[in-house]
Amino acid sequence: MTAQVIDGTAVARHVRADVAKGVEQLVAGGGTAPGLATVLIGDDPASEVYVRNKRRACVAAGMTDLHRHLPADVDQAQAAALVDELAADPAVSGILLQLPTPADLDAEALLARIPAEKDVDGLTTLNAGLLAQGRPGLRPCTPSGVMVLLDQYDVPLQGAEAVVVGRSVLVGKPMAQLLLERNATVTTCHSRTRDLAEVCRRADVLVVAAGIPGLVGADAVKPGATVIDVGIHRGENGLRGDVDTAAVAEVAGKTTPVPGGVGPMTIAMLLANTLTAAEVQQGLGG
Repeated sequence: MTAQVIDGTAVARHVRADVAKGVEQLVAGGGTAPGLATVLIGDDPASEVYVRNKRRACVAAGMTDLHRHLPADVDQAQAAALVDELAADPAVSGILLQLPTPADLDAEALLARIPAEKDVDGLTTLNAGLLAQGRPGLRPCTPSGVMVLLDQYDVPLQGAEAVVVGRSVLVGKPMAQLLLERNATVTTCHSRTRDLAEVCRRADVLVVAAGIPGLVGADAVKPGATVIDVGIHRGENGLRGDVDTAAVAEVAGKTTPVPGGVGPMTIAMLLANTLTAAEVQQGLGG
């Protein structure tokens, strides 16, 4: 058996097209185009690439690119003042602070200054609390993208055993909450989980977001399970994920590739969040 490949690139293309249509409808209905303010502090090459890709996708969807770049030696007060300025600007629908910030800045304090309704990364305490209580709010992009992939490939979630490997604020915790919201029975694994492979083998849906290359192999996968690989690592032979994809594909029913699986969905969901934020701010959504 060879697993069906979940094509994140194709699904992301559809999401981005839907967002572009939504932007057109918003403007045609008398609203203003959503504005996305990406904030890059310093000159980290990887962060520059990520932000450039987000900005291109934003413009392609008909949104306004409101990017701001601060030098690496900026102090906390100056960075906070910029976030406050963007928070107060009605042209800004969403604010994305690119992480990591330079080490001498308190990134948590900067994130806390982003209003929940403009928090298109879904990382503020208020949005995390809304998710925990199952109330409407902006959700973190990567876990939201995983949910769209599962739906697009008709993966049953109600009553399913779901295992999430990783408990980060960015992915693991919100991923578990989104699956729970859909009536899956969810187990969260982490660095102190005893016999990781045994726990993973229970999963009908296995989401691996541990940040460890090749952590999950075929011995950790239930035959026919859906395996979602959130990890991405650059090695000598190119990009790879947290899952040994070639081995797992012989056991699983469905798998995501790396690259081309979860990655493209993250930017697509960022655009979807920005459109939702704009609609709510303009009194057209709830």
